[in-house]
Formats: sequence, C-alpha cells, structure tokens
Amino acid sequence: MTPAARRMVEVSGTEALWLLESAAQGRLVYLRREVAVVRPAVHVLQYGRLIVRTPAQEAALAGRGLLTYHADEIRVAGGTGWTVTATGPAGVITDPDEAAHYRRTLPGWAHGPHDSLVWIHPQTVSGFRLAHPEAK
Repeated sequence: MTPAARRMVEVSGTEALWLLESAAQGRLVYLRREVAVVRPAVHVLQYGRLIVRTPAQEAALAGRGLLTYHADEIRVAGGTGWTVTATGPAGVITDPDEAAHYRRTLPGWAHGPHDSLVWIHPQTVSGFRLAHPEAK
C-alpha cells in the first residue's frame, strides 16, 4: 500500500481519550532550552487525570504549566491504527503514598533520579484514526 492510499480521520475528544486509555505506553513531550525532549512513558487514565511514569528528572518537569503526552498504535504492514495527543496543566506527584501506589502499578524504565511520576489534566485532546480510503 502506497502512502497516497492512506488517510487520517479525526476522532472526537471522547474517542481519543478512549483510545489513549486502551494504550499502555506513550511518550511525554516537553521543552528544555527551546528543544523538544521526548521520553518513553507508561500511563494510566484515572479520575480525569493522566498519570505518567517516565525516565526524566523531576527537576526538568517541576514547575511546568503544561505537559504533552502522545500515544499511538500503528500497524507497520498496513499503515493503519491511531494516534492521540493530550496537553494540559501538569505537575509532579509529590504525595509519598500516591507516588508509592503508582510506582507499584506502573512499570518504570529507570529507578532513582530519572524516574518521575507526573499528572496531566488533559484539556486539549486530539486524535486521528489512520485508515485506507473507502472502496468505491
């Protein structure tokens, strides 16, 4: 299938959140010195908050007004799947009990100073399904 035979179909915010909830992994995106930094991450969507565990220093994430999270599921063979991006107010999880809970439930890549837990309140959520044109 050639790239010209593919299309992107925008989905509603509700469907995008549903797709995001079905994924186990994604990427946390933030700016550092005007350069985009992308870190692998795992997440869970609970009570309207996106909880993200990522191998990044808390100091790099603390004090940011907004964070962006991206997840997708793209089948290489056919080029179909979906992609979702969520952006919103965010903060580092500092409560020790809450942090311990999410460290138990979300597997991490690194432990120590490069293992952070953040929350994001998704305010802007966009998503697309990647599909083939409908047959005529």
